[in-house]
Amino acid sequence: MRSSFWFVPALIVLDAVVLATLLITVDATVDLQVVERWPLLFGAGASGARGLLTAVASSMVTVAGVVFSITIVALSLTSSQYTSRVLRNFMRDRINQIVLGMFVGIFAYCLVVLRVIRGGDEGAFVPSLAVLVGLILAFVGIGYLIFFIHYISKSIQASSIIATAAQETLVAVDHWFPQKLGEDAEEDADGYLVKCFAEQAWSAVPACKTGYIESIDANALLHLARKYQTIVRMEHSIGEFIVEGTPLISVAKRGNVDDTMTDELNGVYVISRTRVVEQDTAFGIRQIVDIAMKALSPGVNDTTTAVICVDYLTAILARLATRRMTTSHWMDDQRELRVIARGPSFASLLNEAFDQIRQNTKGNVAILVRMLGALQTIAVLTACPNRRWLLQQKVAEIAEAAEHTIELPHDRVRFENRLARVRKVLETEPVLSMHDAPDAGAEKG
Repeated sequence: MRSSFWFVPALIVLDAVVLATLLITVDATVDLQVVERWPLLFGAGASGARGLLTAVASSMVTVAGVVFSITIVALSLTSSQYTSRVLRNFMRDRINQIVLGMFVGIFAYCLVVLRVIRGGDEGAFVPSLAVLVGLILAFVGIGYLIFFIHYISKSIQASSIIATAAQETLVAVDHWFPQKLGEDAEEDADGYLVKCFAEQAWSAVPACKTGYIESIDANALLHLARKYQTIVRMEHSIGEFIVEGTPLISVAKRGNVDDTMTDELNGVYVISRTRVVEQDTAFGIRQIVDIAMKALSPGVNDTTTAVICVDYLTAILARLATRRMTTSHWMDDQRELRVIARGPSFASLLNEAFDQIRQNTKGNVAILVRMLGALQTIAVLTACPNRRWLLQQKVAEIAEAAEHTIELPHDRVRFENRLARVRKVLETEPVLSMHDAPDAGAEKG
């Protein structure tokens, strides 16, 4: 519902109808003296009130069509120039939904008030208060139209689109990886769990639907594992594509899983046609990478946009560099292992962020140098040996790509100087600020 163009406008239309009904009721039941006190403001007759509300209603429905057309053009432009993956961000933008709903709501308000206006032969009734509010709403609609034109012209800029995608991704990072990473912490416990359950008998639970795993109800999955007194192993992580009939989950038991248990475990998953960022950090990174890929394509050749993408990817990876990403096991209240989960690792997200950009730079010194700077920034924030080794590998890959693609000696010297500084940082111990350093509780945990 948050990503639709109908839910919020429908609520606004309902509110407008309720407001019109309340004001008409007040005009009909309460003897207001305002008409006699301010006749120029409230003293319009039936024909004048009808003409005013008719003009407001017709103009608002016309403006609603214009706003919808502008939105569709913005979506088409964004899809062709950047990537279709960010269309959902526009559709779930609350301001776009409210603006469209305001114009349709004002139209609905005027229709309701118009219906009760009566002339002298029909039993005169002019809801003066409701007519005045309709006039005020018309001016509110004009203000929303001006604001919408300003807002949409800013929101289709590359920097705004990339920043919005990065902000959503950072919110997901803070929600799913809140714990700081201790300097001597291990990356995860996947290898340990694999050894512990190497001889365990597992029964596969097939998927009942084909699509991308959008989200998982972790509490419900833990509850089902405790209900059946078993251990559940996720075969696919969030964001992966699953085919109907293939194993979705494995259960620690011998024999086939009954239909009831299969339906309950499938009900924990939301499988749809698209991926979303809320539980899928990799998809947030994927959106920014797609924009960078389109910017680096020969038909666009927009280095500045690609640089902005690398900068925001740096911000996301820098946040992840200080976070513990252990999502491999969940326990119940009795500290018994119930779920062996699959989640992203720092290595997979690092590859997702920089590999395809590196593969498509083709000697673009600005992007190569910017990526080195990104890795240097990330290296400063982490003391985990495994993660620093991954960063060193990424630097070596960028250096190899530069060796094969940079042709001019001057550009090569510039790249080599930056490469030397980054390698020096990776070879020395990082200096963490008090803000980034892990606290004692997190390190102990």
